[in-house]
Amino acid sequence: MKKFAFVLFLPILLFIGSLSVCAQDREEDLSKYFHGHTATFVLFDVKNNKWTRFNKQRSTQRFSPCSTFKIPNSLIGLETGVIADENFVIKWDGVKRSREPWNHDHNLQTAIRDSVVWYYQELARRVGQEKMKHYITAMHYGNEDISGGIDRFWLNDSIKISAEEQVKFLLKLHKNELPVSARSLKIVKDITTLSNAKGVIFRGKTGSWYGDNEGSLGWFVGYVERDGNAYIFAANAEDPAGKVIGPDVRRMVETLLKDKGLL
Repeated sequence: MKKFAFVLFLPILLFIGSLSVCAQDREEDLSKYFHGHTATFVLFDVKNNKWTRFNKQRSTQRFSPCSTFKIPNSLIGLETGVIADENFVIKWDGVKRSREPWNHDHNLQTAIRDSVVWYYQELARRVGQEKMKHYITAMHYGNEDISGGIDRFWLNDSIKISAEEQVKFLLKLHKNELPVSARSLKIVKDITTLSNAKGVIFRGKTGSWYGDNEGSLGWFVGYVERDGNAYIFAANAEDPAGKVIGPDVRRMVETLLKDKGLL
């Protein structure tokens, strides 16, 4: 009986062992790219099942997603039928805001390009608490906590996500494994495409938070498709003096990716 049990479980043990051998996980000192800011960077090489991390401890620490939440927010808006497609216009409410590009009507494509907060707040209100919670839970997005209010839970409020979780979410987006339609996935992939040239597709979204005496937080998340492979990444950085935001992190990450020969 004991011999039979060993034979029965041997394939399982071999499979578990093969996973540990195949999965590669290494830490790399990438501090020079982040100019002294407290930061983390995670890169997943899909084809080779290879993880690279800078500041591994911080890579599992959750922060507000800020405007990187516009990716799932877009998917949910499309999937619920609140917006028809990337050309769906929400009228500007006439309130003058600090960023001039926000002060006019926007569609989904221009709203994600210009990171228009009011557009996505209105989108979330139209989706509503119940449907938003359903999809956030189904997507396993961060801590799944939207209790901070339907139009602000991602704005340095209740929902939090780590860089590693961002990568895992984007991996599901890349592989069409999120619980939404292929159509919704395609539209969001299209509107988050930053460049597409010479066989290299670069997708991404920044996120920023800064306030009086609160310092600042910057995100840049996305992925590169090239040579039959995909490289999923997420980075965040913070500065108590408020001197780093999303566009800064994007520039840092783009330099890093170029140096690695990915861009």
